Amino acid sequence: MAFDIDLSSKIVLITGVSSGIGAGIARMYAKAGAQIAGCALEPNPHPHVQQFRESVLTESGREALYVQADVTRLTDLEALVAATVARFGRIDVLASNAGANVFSGADQCTPDEWRHNLNLNLESHWQLARLCKPYLEASGEGVIVINSSCHAFSSLPGCFPYNIAKTALKALVQSLTLEWAPAIRTVGVAPGFIDTDLTRVYFDTFPDPAAEQRKTEHRFPMKRLGTPADIGAWFVFLSSPFGSYASGQTYLIDGGKAAVMMDD
Repeated sequence: MAFDIDLSSKIVLITGVSSGIGAGIARMYAKAGAQIAGCALEPNPHPHVQQFRESVLTESGREALYVQADVTRLTDLEALVAATVARFGRIDVLASNAGANVFSGADQCTPDEWRHNLNLNLESHWQLARLCKPYLEASGEGVIVINSSCHAFSSLPGCFPYNIAKTALKALVQSLTLEWAPAIRTVGVAPGFIDTDLTRVYFDTFPDPAAEQRKTEHRFPMKRLGTPADIGAWFVFLSSPFGSYASGQTYLIDGGKAAVMMDD
């Protein structure tokens, strides 16, 4: 008997679907047959939004709902949840993914950068979870999957205050589990170095981007960068009945990097 994940009866709300990990998450949920509502900063006509729509349609045969939203704005989150419920009637899974690097350093970080980082990379996840809570409870099998980061486990100089918010997300996952389970399962996923457009921008800052990528990949036991699909697959598995006993944990998916004591 095949080990199949079928989420065709589920309504999944995903944030940050227009690129990178969020696009990969949406694609993998679509492969599992889910109906998808997504949001990002870009307006509907943007090419990345159209790619999201086409990806979902290709993988699932279903039209996705897209809502332009800034997750740092509570009114936008309220409109996103309302539009999802108006279209689909319920929410079964919240894949809370949207976020961005805020790398300033402890000395250089300004109060405005600090506040923006906490709003985007921490508070927005709590606010959206709170708004979705009644619908996830009504689902009977409600699941929240929060996208954290390997920076929640160990970080690098200069990655402050981003690493602070991502570390706090582990506590958010625990708190929502303690207060909302068993009606709602809450789990976190902490990706390592993932091959996205932003990663390409990072490599392009070096004189030889290809050589720098090879050097980086050599540091990972798996000898490659992760892909958005790698992370999306974890979201899907944790949302499925096969992940039904997982709750309160944040899973580090980093190609084995955390097992390395020192880079060579």
